Amino acid sequence: MEDYIKLTVEMIRRGYDEKKIRSKLPREMADEIIEIARARIRAKDKFSRSDLWMDMEGLRYATHEIVAQYRAERVKPESIADVSCGIGIQLIFFARYASEAYGVDIDRRKLFYAEKNAEKYGVREKIRFIHGDSLSPEIVEQINADVIFSDPARPPQMPERRLEDLLPSPLQVYEAYRHKTDAFIFDLPPQIRREKIPWKGEFEYIDLFGALNRLTFYFEPLAKAERSAVLLPQGVRLESDPSLEDIVQWSRPLEYLYEIPQAVDYADLINELFHRVSGTLYMLLREKRRVLATSSEELRSEYFKRAYIITGTTKFHPVRINDFLRKNGYGRATLRVSIPDSAYWSFRRRIESGLKGEKRAFVFQYRDMAIIAEAL
Repeated sequence: MEDYIKLTVEMIRRGYDEKKIRSKLPREMADEIIEIARARIRAKDKFSRSDLWMDMEGLRYATHEIVAQYRAERVKPESIADVSCGIGIQLIFFARYASEAYGVDIDRRKLFYAEKNAEKYGVREKIRFIHGDSLSPEIVEQINADVIFSDPARPPQMPERRLEDLLPSPLQVYEAYRHKTDAFIFDLPPQIRREKIPWKGEFEYIDLFGALNRLTFYFEPLAKAERSAVLLPQGVRLESDPSLEDIVQWSRPLEYLYEIPQAVDYADLINELFHRVSGTLYMLLREKRRVLATSSEELRSEYFKRAYIITGTTKFHPVRINDFLRKNGYGRATLRVSIPDSAYWSFRRRIESGLKGEKRAFVFQYRDMAIIAEAL
């Protein structure tokens, strides 16, 4: 089957239509082969290997390899059970450090893919794979691990994220395994409110390539702080420190702008970041999608998402912004403002109308002001 998958990947990349591709495949396996091939093509930026087994759903929920490696290296479990392992990526990286690991999933096909992937990464002999409901007493009694990990499936977007809506619910996983261990790790929706979590432990928000990626909750035996933020692949980390003085809010932009990673914002660690950076930094703007700091100094830090030098300000109106950009030799503009997706391209076309320069501008909004900046 592996040879058919590789052939299908090549044919898709060459632009063959599906009818032609199916003519080269065994009829009874064609659907699955095409699905795996498409997932492999889509997965090129998520994993270092190009030969993994997965369907599109498995790919969507799978942990990014960089995140999987970070968490495995942090925990370094002696023994661990992933009780909703999917296609197995996080389990596989845990198994690199563990002497014994368990992978449980109710979906037999996903479990088969996880076994194949464990072979690819060379850890198959360390993992015991179990098909079934991870909450059933028969499955629970087969597991003897120091740490229980679960990355439950998320339902469609809801007004408020709740533990009860995840599958399997962390509340149920805890009740099923609490007599086995007091060390649990749950992968949770980053939007969930921390006060909704009934246990003591650490909330670790992970930022990957400049975007919020994960919230990992570690029970108290595994916790290092109350809240933390990790920026990957840089590998830098912030931890909560209630003893620090509060940062200063500023009323106007200075010479430089700095975007703060979402993970730092969600973890409420902006104060800790400001104290970590060498130089004078002020809070300017905190929105749902964007946090901006400002300074009269050019500062360098791995904790910034992006840094800019401000080239001017004008009224936040497309005509006024366009006029400023034309007069100052800009040819392109990137909007860094919180406007509805439906209005984004219309607004951008208006501010880029007639631009002929070579420079790129980044446009921010602060109150009724447009801040024009260039990336450092």
